[in-house]
Amino acid sequence: MQFATLIAFALAAISVNGAPLRKRIAQTISDSTTQWEKACDAAGGGAQCNQIAVAAFGTLLAAPGPCEQQNAADNMIDLAKTLNNDPDTIKFAQIFAQQPRNSPTSQSVPYCQSAPRNAELNGLYQCQFQGDDPKTFVGGIAVGGNGTIPFGMSAPLSPAGSCPANPSGPIADGTQLVDLTQNPGVAAGNSTGTSTGNSTVSAAPTVSATPTNTIGSALPTGTSDPSNVDGEGDCDDSGDGEPTPSAVSLATSAAATSTPTATGATTPSASPSSGGSSFLLSNGQAAQKLNAQFASLTTTSTCTEGENACVNGSFAQCISGSYVIQACGDTLTCAALPLVNSAGTSITCTTPSDALARIAATGATGGLTGSGSS
Repeated sequence: MQFATLIAFALAAISVNGAPLRKRIAQTISDSTTQWEKACDAAGGGAQCNQIAVAAFGTLLAAPGPCEQQNAADNMIDLAKTLNNDPDTIKFAQIFAQQPRNSPTSQSVPYCQSAPRNAELNGLYQCQFQGDDPKTFVGGIAVGGNGTIPFGMSAPLSPAGSCPANPSGPIADGTQLVDLTQNPGVAAGNSTGTSTGNSTVSAAPTVSATPTNTIGSALPTGTSDPSNVDGEGDCDDSGDGEPTPSAVSLATSAAATSTPTATGATTPSASPSSGGSSFLLSNGQAAQKLNAQFASLTTTSTCTEGENACVNGSFAQCISGSYVIQACGDTLTCAALPLVNSAGTSITCTTPSDALARIAATGATGGLTGSGSS
């Protein structure tokens, strides 16, 4: 399933005491992974492609830490390596790793200060948007301070705001790097380091033979289920298999440790392997309960930092105590969906018919919310 456009919005904030106007520089974040997801689907990644794509573009928001985007790109590479090292899936992951992130204050966004897991990402770092202040980073940090120089380099970037895929400088506000170039600016495989204008970043040693899952692996706030170690959103803290909205993960298990499905079909099988029937029905019922809870939410509802939900049919993420709304496409709606290969749910934009089919395939009755209405 191709994830349709999410419309990001910019917020303007007027400072007091004569301070200059600060504008939030944003983008349509879902566009950043569209081509990667297409390549992943074509290579046989199946449902994992959408799960990883959704989790990845969420790291471009202002709230995630400086290394979350790189971690997401690592997850994209991990899956590509299970797909016979599909070159397009790797290439678009490399470009995604360089996509500018949203800036909450029209200042440059700090760079990750640790090495990636995969050598294909060595020496890669995000470009900045043209509207970002090239001399000051988010938090008021001047160039030269912590996080203002990409990992492995010894001097500030020249030109400021550039990245290997766009070495001439920053890119226009809201633009997707993948729309400007399909050359990630690295040699094929990028296993020997990437030459930059400031220094040469050497290839990082392989951390482990089996990549560590970094998507949804941490227990959300308020979750007490000690068995939630599979990273698949099984965040039940009541013992009844019902996740709470604050405990919902955007993605399931790490791509590198699961077997890709043969196709990108959006309707799951009603009888997954490995004893899936033991949790399939409860997954469908948990998704119904979440959708029923989402129906009561509004843009002014209180929320917990990092919480994801659906609000009035739009995807929502809690930032600084308030929901930031990003609309689904014209024909899509946001919904909680049951996982197929493990216990839990995920949140995504999909067609109403697909959401109903996924829930019905688990054996749950009563439609999207369990109330009998669709």
